[in-house]
Amino acid sequence: MPMLFQKLRKAIETLLIAALLAMVGLTFADVTGRRFFSAPIYGAHDLTEHLMALIVFTGLPLLTAARGHLVVDLFDRYLMTDAMRWWRGVIAVLVSAVLLLIGYQFVLAALDAHLIREISQELLIPRSYFYGLISASCFISAIAALLPPPHSNNIVTKENT
Repeated sequence: MPMLFQKLRKAIETLLIAALLAMVGLTFADVTGRRFFSAPIYGAHDLTEHLMALIVFTGLPLLTAARGHLVVDLFDRYLMTDAMRWWRGVIAVLVSAVLLLIGYQFVLAALDAHLIREISQELLIPRSYFYGLISASCFISAIAALLPPPHSNNIVTKENT
């Protein structure tokens, strides 16, 4: 099973790299065309917007599973002790609950977007699929937030202090 997760993670990382490269290339070509040839790329804004959503929300489960979110380590000396393990559990449950709520809201948004046939302005790309991706990403991230961290070597013990 871990080998399957490694292959899936590698595939998602490759997709993220390709999407970021496409977004950078598209932005460069659009700005170059706009500045030097007075001919911007039609739909570049729509494509950039959709690529950004793809990058952010496809990477969210990977980032959550790796515990890569920004943190303020002001109180780590106290909170990362074995005695405060329960606190880290409460925080993990709260993070998971918030991600579940966001995922649920995007399920509702996807259903509404499908119902009213919401599309992007220029390229007429249906939005419901991206809302569904965001929702699935939040649900997977909520599960990842509850899993144990990949490495727990930053827990402070009495020998380390």
